[in-house]
Amino acid sequence: MDGLLALLFKYRPAVFDAGRIGFAPPLPAPWIIAFVALAAACVTLLYLRARHRTILQNAVLATLRIAVLLILGFCLLRPQLVLSTVVPQQNHVAVLVDDSRSMRVADGGEPRAAAVQRALAPDGALLRALSDRFRVRQYAFSDAARRLDDVTGLTFAGERTRLATALDRARADLASLPVAGIVVVSDGGESDAAALTESLLALRATGAPVYAVGVGREHVDRDIELSRAGAPAEVLQGTAVAAELIVAQRGYAGQRADLIVEDEGRIVAREAVELPRDGVPMPVRVSFTAEQAGARRFRFHIAPRDDERIPENNVQDMLIHVRDAREKILYFEGEPRFEMKFLRRAIEDDENVQLVVLQRTAANRFMRFAVDSAGELADNFPRTRDELFRYRALILGSVEASFFTHDQLRMIADFVSVRGGSLLMLGGPRALAEGGWAGTPVAEVLPVTLPQPAGGSYFQEIRIRPTRDGAAHAVTRLAARTDSAAAVWQRLPPLTVFNRVGRAKPGASVLLTGEADDGDHIVLAAQRYGRGQSVVFTPHDSWLWQMHADVAVDDMSHETFWRQMLRWLVDGVPRQVVASVDRDRVSTGEPLRLTAQVDDERYIGVNGAEVIARVTGPSGTTSEVPLSWTIDRDGAYAASFSAGEEGLHRVDVVATVDGRTITGEPAWFRVAPGTSEYYDAGLHADLLRRIAEETGGRYYTLDQIERLPEDLAVAGHGASMVETRELWDMPILFLLMLGLVGAEWGMRRRWGLV
Repeated sequence: MDGLLALLFKYRPAVFDAGRIGFAPPLPAPWIIAFVALAAACVTLLYLRARHRTILQNAVLATLRIAVLLILGFCLLRPQLVLSTVVPQQNHVAVLVDDSRSMRVADGGEPRAAAVQRALAPDGALLRALSDRFRVRQYAFSDAARRLDDVTGLTFAGERTRLATALDRARADLASLPVAGIVVVSDGGESDAAALTESLLALRATGAPVYAVGVGREHVDRDIELSRAGAPAEVLQGTAVAAELIVAQRGYAGQRADLIVEDEGRIVAREAVELPRDGVPMPVRVSFTAEQAGARRFRFHIAPRDDERIPENNVQDMLIHVRDAREKILYFEGEPRFEMKFLRRAIEDDENVQLVVLQRTAANRFMRFAVDSAGELADNFPRTRDELFRYRALILGSVEASFFTHDQLRMIADFVSVRGGSLLMLGGPRALAEGGWAGTPVAEVLPVTLPQPAGGSYFQEIRIRPTRDGAAHAVTRLAARTDSAAAVWQRLPPLTVFNRVGRAKPGASVLLTGEADDGDHIVLAAQRYGRGQSVVFTPHDSWLWQMHADVAVDDMSHETFWRQMLRWLVDGVPRQVVASVDRDRVSTGEPLRLTAQVDDERYIGVNGAEVIARVTGPSGTTSEVPLSWTIDRDGAYAASFSAGEEGLHRVDVVATVDGRTITGEPAWFRVAPGTSEYYDAGLHADLLRRIAEETGGRYYTLDQIERLPEDLAVAGHGASMVETRELWDMPILFLLMLGLVGAEWGMRRRWGLV
């Protein structure tokens, strides 16, 4: 369209936008106007006196002739376009060229890099046109910006794109010089949106416009992308891990693909996936078992197609700390029943879970199982926070709320919200609403509402089925494949419930539901609460999944369910010192944020601690990094660290509080070349347009880049002078006069006047 307008009006719309219309008539303008008015009057009089034509014919012919006279008069006034153009060789232009890996993508028949190198070739027309008018400085940028002699020095190996860094470098270099503009040639990827906003504000203050040139296509036409992977950062050895990934694609809708999970190169799971519609992200869940202890790199990938544009984005890596530790869970059961017996039997061979049981056998009579010492639970249920907070999870069976003091009820709630532990409440005759738990501090923590008891006993038989969330959850997925797990739930016998529960609270996840005579029931629900989580499991006889006559002797569903449940309860429960990193993969030399949460025995943050992070590299070299209190919250410490050695790094945090040394589990990160440039690798045209609009520049595609030198010249930034360009000889004026004369002749011929 711009080309057609330039053909008709001599100049493109951008040139008209930069200037104003003026007139420079060879004679005084009133004389020319009077001459045209006199000629028009004569034409009108001549046509009105013609008696051989109708009034309509005379009016049409007179109007056409007067229009020709008006155009001729406009040309005699000598219209001009007045522009403020740059003074040649007095202004600077910075050309910033994206040197990141995403420029290697071949989404337009050739790599973006090749198109850029051709457009900005040292002997090319564009650079010659720029160099004739401006002093040109070229820069290459990715995560940093550097001066560039010409595009032959580009490597297209940058691991991320930082537009803000490049713009700040150009602005700083040209701060004391007249600047006509900054040209950015990029696909528009940006790793730091906040920094870009600040950079644009600074550019607006200096008045330097940015002319953005978009490279590539907004949508890569044939590509499969695994855009995100989510899984626990820390699990016990032997835990079934449920991971969720986001799959998107273009060009392969409806095709089947295998999502493969590898543990350090060994395949541990495979899930068949039907690819979604073009451009529609789809969550995919896959489960696998973390069998090897240590910091393990799990790789999720889909085999690339032969014609796929970006095979590098078919992969997501995740670092998971698989701990070979023994975690303690306290189970308090209020009455003798089979549920406790079979639960203990289900996990008796699990070396990573220690289930400490306190069972009330009669009034004021208790039995203890699996305690570490004679003093443990000697006074029955813990009476102090220090005693209760030693456990990682708490299970409450069929026990009434009135058994506990108010302080103990508040302590159980704090066990979840403050300590960060997990609470599992089981169904039973004395549990939940029937046990008087409604209105207690513990009820606030639970993922379901508890109605007031209706009076009388309640009993329902329910057949259990997983919800959509539960079908792939780490607890309720009883087989490796989703379809196989659904078949397991269908064949399990029904269970019974003694408890009514209300609705799930906002933010809670319902994993299992049950169908009964009086409607659907929530069977298993969970939610995050404070630093921890709470879970409700309403049946009182899950042991039937082991002992029912319809269950095969070798059926391990009951054992699998409870092992997965107890391991899930202790995963992610914090210790007094928790070390963490803001991401598990960085590039060489890239800053990484090390953080630590330091708590006392009651899990209240400690602000006056001396905290040191020891970072051990793959070669055994150790760096000590002091961490400072962040002020954001109690007990939070942080520091920045850059690793120069590729490979796996371990972070151990040591806190000294009042002369006592406290340590926790290590955190891990890996230093490796980044691949973020291959994700969401389409042209970000909206971002580039925003940069141009907010700074007073323009946006171009690579095919429109030849317009750039003229647009820079007439924009009037930097050292400028006034230039006038003639408009009287615009082709549109000649074509209008020719059209009007032709129309008059055509009318005369039609009416038989010639």
